[in-house]
Amino acid sequence: MPVRPRVPEALANTVFRGSTVVRQGLLTPDELRGPAWTALFRDVHVSAAHPITHALRARAAAAVLYPGAVVTGASAAVLWGVDLAGPEDDVELTLPPGAHPARMPGVRARRALLDERHVRVHRGVRLTDPDTTAVALAGSRALDDAVVAVDQLVHLARASLPRVRALAAAGTGRGCRRARAACALADGRAESPPETRIRLLVLRHGLPAPIAQFEVPRPGRRPLRLDFAWPEHRVALEYDGLWHGEPGQLGKDRQRLNVIGDAGWRVVFATAVDVRRPADLLARLSRLLVPC
Repeated sequence: MPVRPRVPEALANTVFRGSTVVRQGLLTPDELRGPAWTALFRDVHVSAAHPITHALRARAAAAVLYPGAVVTGASAAVLWGVDLAGPEDDVELTLPPGAHPARMPGVRARRALLDERHVRVHRGVRLTDPDTTAVALAGSRALDDAVVAVDQLVHLARASLPRVRALAAAGTGRGCRRARAACALADGRAESPPETRIRLLVLRHGLPAPIAQFEVPRPGRRPLRLDFAWPEHRVALEYDGLWHGEPGQLGKDRQRLNVIGDAGWRVVFATAVDVRRPADLLARLSRLLVPC
């Protein structure tokens, strides 16, 4: 019968340096190399019972590898609840100008002086606030990706779009023009990255700007919310994402469409394919929105 790996209670729910716990006698080197433990970084471990996420690795890097560091960039966005980095992506940290960090695979550490007014402590970790995080990402990504990042930080992390734009306007140095452009294009109303990308496609095609998350009133009942709407044309655009395949969702969607249709609206659906190859989608919208 196989022997169950020993997991000391003191280590079951914490990230630790392997060399330290071996020196303390809590684990042997062979036990540390066994299946009960996962290495997040060199000499930094956690119980294998914990799913490995970018958020876990970011907290481990800031708390164990570089105490006092500030989590920044996409890693900060992840800690604010915006999924912009995966488990295998490098953790982004910022250290004080005088720091001399040892290089560590899996960590991208830079030295810079951060304004402490824009640093928060969130669940025990120091990281840039949502507004500052949004501007940093806006200045370091391709334009559409940057707008997606800003929209998601406004939607999920409660960044303030006016403050984000003000910070971008005051910024100098590398990426500042891109940041200003991305923040000007963001509207903070998209509930998913594809919605941001669809809105940008529509605007670049020269079509009238839609109203995002438009509510169609229903007397005595909750309004129906549309992803995008052109109320003067009674045209709606809905992004058909994966959630539409959830149990019971099809019936709800059909009932909702009937109500919208009865109110005199025409609905155009967009999918992930339309985001990648938008010509047909844009042609359909043009026929509905642009007079012949």
